[in-house]
Amino acid sequence: MDSQDNILQQENINEETIQEAQAPEVVNEEVAQEVTEKAPVEEASVEEAPAEEAPAEETPAEEAKPLKVYETKKEVLDRIKDIAHGDEPLQKEEIDHLKTSFYKLHIAEREAKLKAYIDAGGDPEAYQITPDDDEEVFKAEMGIIKEKRQKLFKEQEAEKQENLEKKLRIIEKIKSMITSPEEANKAYQEFKALQTEWREIKNVPAEKASELWRNYQLYVEQFYDLLKLNSEAREYDFKKNLELKTRLCEAAEKLADEPDVISAFHQLQKLHAEYREIGPVSKDLRDEIWNRFKAASTVINKRHQQHFEGIRAKEEENLARKTALCEKVEAIAAQENKGSGDWEKHSKEIIDIQAEWKTIGFAPQKMNVKIFERFRAACDDFFGRKAEYFKNVKTTFKENADKKRALIEKAKALQDSTDWRSTSDKLIALQKEWKTIGMVPKKLGDQLWQEFLDACNKFFEARNAAGAGQRGEERTNLEKKREIIAKLQAITEEAGENIQEQVQKLVEEYQAVGHVPFKEKDKLYDEYHAVLDKLYKELNVSVARRRLNNFKQNLKQMAERGENALDNERARLYRQYEAIKQEVQTYENNLGFLNVSSKKGNSLIDEMNRKVQKLKDDMNLVREKIKAIDAKNKEQQE
Repeated sequence: MDSQDNILQQENINEETIQEAQAPEVVNEEVAQEVTEKAPVEEASVEEAPAEEAPAEETPAEEAKPLKVYETKKEVLDRIKDIAHGDEPLQKEEIDHLKTSFYKLHIAEREAKLKAYIDAGGDPEAYQITPDDDEEVFKAEMGIIKEKRQKLFKEQEAEKQENLEKKLRIIEKIKSMITSPEEANKAYQEFKALQTEWREIKNVPAEKASELWRNYQLYVEQFYDLLKLNSEAREYDFKKNLELKTRLCEAAEKLADEPDVISAFHQLQKLHAEYREIGPVSKDLRDEIWNRFKAASTVINKRHQQHFEGIRAKEEENLARKTALCEKVEAIAAQENKGSGDWEKHSKEIIDIQAEWKTIGFAPQKMNVKIFERFRAACDDFFGRKAEYFKNVKTTFKENADKKRALIEKAKALQDSTDWRSTSDKLIALQKEWKTIGMVPKKLGDQLWQEFLDACNKFFEARNAAGAGQRGEERTNLEKKREIIAKLQAITEEAGENIQEQVQKLVEEYQAVGHVPFKEKDKLYDEYHAVLDKLYKELNVSVARRRLNNFKQNLKQMAERGENALDNERARLYRQYEAIKQEVQTYENNLGFLNVSSKKGNSLIDEMNRKVQKLKDDMNLVREKIKAIDAKNKEQQE
């Protein structure tokens, strides 16, 4: 599997780990829903509250502190150990940040090892991910922290239950004080002490907080209503409480300008906790001061809700973008790969898509893992099949290389022979056999070809040196071949009948002439094939035009054989066209693997190029025949 694919498989860990640290901790359940749903309930704490009611009691959130940026896993582990084995309060935000930081560093380190392995020449398919001791230590320390948090949670729940019992007893005491006005006046100091005690008692179970506070407020107000204290003391309490609540209203209103929506929301929870602990104000101002505080709270709640609605909208947009990328990869994976060129082209496309994927943020939590698994499955399918294809190609390359090495050994065994005629025939036979062997990797292919060519050249050069007496005959052969080339050139400049027969006759004469001087061989070869290629091209055009004209003339007779005759002929021609097209692609793929550095090896490439051109001419002829049938069908319909 590709290195990109190995890297991509780590993304799931990274996304899930980071996403755990995104959601803020809920502080006031009366004001906001669970943050996992990521949407606060607007004014949930005030909808059904009486005029003087404040939200349910909850522990105020700590002010957010800047989170440290960790450079190494050791720094993260040291901090985690301090938290796990120390006595400092457990802060969820910091723990989530440490978890995210550790896995970012962990994944970056793993990717760096993989890259170094590949850069050193390692096989990505053989790469094995080694266990990380730091990760095991991290998981163990996180387990300790989890146990501490569970223990702390149980202690807090027990403390809340105990606080609930204490506050219930205070309510019962106040309730007993309002049985008669006389008793209420006598118990005023005790009542104030109970209020102080009530404020000192902190958290209670969230589900009991609202009802508990309403009962308390009810009996407190009843107590005040029954008091027959002097008006100055009563008015002093009301005035003092009004001042305190006014300051809280002003503080809540200023939070509308706080740029950090989450911080503003948490600060509002503190203000609500303070508000509920302040006593009543005069009856004619109770609704007014409460409505002012409620209005300021509504502004913060709406901003908080809109913030998470924006996050959800962005996550839905990310899901749509990731779904589109999944569909792209699935479409690419479904395409047929006819050769290594197609595999590499499609690999690049998928790698580009993987890079784009990494730029997109999280999808909704319920779909984030599912969409990634879909994407990874499509990539795994493609790269798995690619690996299998190239594994088979390597096997074929090895077999071809072994065959070529065997021919090299045979050529080397003959390179010192002095049996000129017999050895020449044998080496020529080896060269022909060489051409029938399939491809090998380019670098190795060039090396093997050069080794084979050196062995052949060593023999032929020795034979040429020994055959110096044959130079006169070779010079005569050179003149004969040049005369034939001149005749071929003359044919290209004149138009006449039976040109093809003339060309074929001259080609046979040329091939019947013996060897020419070695130094003139390549130049003569180029001249001969240049004029021959020109003639063949012109002949192919002429022959194709004549065949097309004959075909068009026979269309009428073909149409008279039956109403389906033209359609059947068209279907046959289309199959012929596809077959020729496939053959052209095969030749062109083979040409892509050939790289013959020696001029003596160019004949194979030239021959294949001529075959490709001939096949393309045949394709054009078939295409024109199909167009002629379509034109005939249209004429008949009209």
